[in-house]
Amino acid sequence: MTLIWINLALVYSLSLVSRVFPLSTTMGSSLVKPNKIIAFFVACLLILVSGLRKNIGDTYFYKLTYTNVPTYTWEHISSAKEKGFIFLQLLLNKITPDPQILIFTTALLTNALIVMVLYRYSKLFELSIYTYITSGLYIISMNGMRQFLAGAILFAGTKYLMEGNWKRYMLLVLLASSIHQSALILIPIYFIVRRKAWTKTTMLLLAAAIFAAIGYNQISSVIFESVGDYGQYQDFQEGGANIIRVVVQTAPLLVAYFGRKKLRELFPKSDYIVNMALLGSIFMIISLQNWIFARFIIYFGLYNVIILSWVVHLFVKREQKLIYYVLLICYLAYSYYENVISLNLNYLSDYLSF
Repeated sequence: MTLIWINLALVYSLSLVSRVFPLSTTMGSSLVKPNKIIAFFVACLLILVSGLRKNIGDTYFYKLTYTNVPTYTWEHISSAKEKGFIFLQLLLNKITPDPQILIFTTALLTNALIVMVLYRYSKLFELSIYTYITSGLYIISMNGMRQFLAGAILFAGTKYLMEGNWKRYMLLVLLASSIHQSALILIPIYFIVRRKAWTKTTMLLLAAAIFAAIGYNQISSVIFESVGDYGQYQDFQEGGANIIRVVVQTAPLLVAYFGRKKLRELFPKSDYIVNMALLGSIFMIISLQNWIFARFIIYFGLYNVIILSWVVHLFVKREQKLIYYVLLICYLAYSYYENVISLNLNYLSDYLSF
């Protein structure tokens, strides 16, 4: 984990500098646009560490699968559900048979898209980058890399989500589903989140999530039928997600709720971001009964990162610095607990060492 900690320190420092020496402000005077050149180096560091790994999660199996790409026939490709990812592997295999190119290219696309959106919509760019790593999403991008690439593609469509451009957003959903079919769940969700946050609909969704968690055994078959690819996990008996992880996901939303009026003043289109993060919390609540639902945080957790960058400014000015440091400490403590104590994560690379 040493290299991950060093990378965290570097990207946080650089992203902080990029905000301290900004290019301009947008959205009136409420949003500082960080220095684009420094933000580019932030993205490069995230890409290098992720793209040059040789372990973590299912990285080994993706490398193993890549070695079989030359044997794929047209019949195999045409019958596959996620043709986009196979096509990407075929293109890369024409460059080199070394599977590291697949890991690096996926890391490049994923982190470049994520940093681009965080750069555009975060109030405190460095806090978003910091929590992207310390909340566990950066590590998850190395574990479920195919689904996270699909999630990054959809995250890049935030502009269309906020503008109500459903045609372009649906094109991105179809593209993402060619990488991981579960992305199709965003088709109905687009129309759910395109409304004001914290309405009766919001409360009904939260109530439904709590009901689903309490009555899981009775309604689990309905839930699994509604989430496509994940139906295969219905009979898994591996327990639910960690309660601490659920709290980490939902806590920023609680603050956003109490500061909802001020948040709308600072960030007029924040309702759509809040609704996406709320859906992530709903899936996390359900995941207390079956861990597989926590995987949907891939599609919604990044919106929580945006909200966190605005949370500090929902407090009165004299308290903002304290809240900022509290967030840094709490997320660092959570990252240590999750990656060191709980997972005992060990980052390995043939190219990077410390």
